[in-house]
Amino acid sequence: MKLDILYEDAYILACVKPFGVPSQGDKSNDEDMVTIVTNYLFDHSDSDEEPYVALIHRLDRPVGGVLLFAKTPEMAAALSDRMQDGRITKYYEAVVTGEFPEPEGTLTDYLVRNGATNMSKVAKKGDKGAKKAVLDYEVIDVFDTDQGTLSYLLITLHTGRHHQIRAQLAAHGCGIWGDTKYNPLFQKTKRRYVQMGLYSTRMELDHPITGEHLVFKTFPEGEAFELIEMDEFE
Repeated sequence: MKLDILYEDAYILACVKPFGVPSQGDKSNDEDMVTIVTNYLFDHSDSDEEPYVALIHRLDRPVGGVLLFAKTPEMAAALSDRMQDGRITKYYEAVVTGEFPEPEGTLTDYLVRNGATNMSKVAKKGDKGAKKAVLDYEVIDVFDTDQGTLSYLLITLHTGRHHQIRAQLAAHGCGIWGDTKYNPLFQKTKRRYVQMGLYSTRMELDHPITGEHLVFKTFPEGEAFELIEMDEFE
């Protein structure tokens, strides 16, 4: 797979993860982004040693978009600290089934992860294992389609919980189009990986060494985004 690089220097590499490719190795043994980036760096290096590659955050397998890597242990630590304390801003675009009552807002929930099912659910504050999850949403457009009402959202993610966007939106009645885990409208599909209407389209941070403000961005791809584009011209 050819790597779609958005930014690269001696310390950082940002690229686009395609839908269906794991962020890192899993039990499927399918080619993953860590391996792809490692092979790319090795092929472009004069050294015989395997390059250092650290994945700073993950995208779910059915989700595509901006993915960030560090090329040194020191940069991995610096970027991880920034990710944890909110100094790296992540933006997503999403197509959801249904419509929010307000054109914009903040969703604050507490999520509990179930390792057996690999799913997260909204719980009460204080429940065992519950972690605070916060995101902002803005409704860009609403479409009436033959599949029902679809909303196009811009999401700013403030915390990075397991399946956070998917679980929160579904809990608030607007599950992501194509999400076979959380959206009841898609849970009976026989397709293993549906190309979900969720895409990491933008990331912003200050470079830990140079201080330069970096913006990585890409355009959303996939069936859901094609669906609303087609609807726009009908």
